[in-house]
Amino acid sequence: MRDKRLDQLVLQLENYLECWKQINYFTNLARAKKFTSEDENHFLEVKSVIAQELELILSSVEVSYPTKEEVLNLISGAPSIRYLNEMNEGALRGFENQWHKIFIGFQSLLGQLKVQQRKLDGESKLGSFFSRK
Repeated sequence: MRDKRLDQLVLQLENYLECWKQINYFTNLARAKKFTSEDENHFLEVKSVIAQELELILSSVEVSYPTKEEVLNLISGAPSIRYLNEMNEGALRGFENQWHKIFIGFQSLLGQLKVQQRKLDGESKLGSFFSRK
């Protein structure tokens, strides 16, 4: 039997990870020094979505890594693309490294949720097989 709540959480996390991919895109814009005020506005919107959706995800599932503090520290540590642009190369690489760890942590969580979905799908198929007889 499908768990609608689990399906919704998987979809929500997939969308959340798309926002995280955009952070990497903006970091690359900062490094290349090719960003506009529109990019700055979009960056702020993406960070807002990340902060808000984090609360929704954490209220739905237990997450050991990444922690809420790690996510919020990373997001608050980059107030703008311009700020990223002005970081020295070592600091920017540190930002990217932390971004990557968090991104992989959420990818792992998504994988765990998909395992749960498959288990439920398998139980459903097995149950329907026995109910046919």
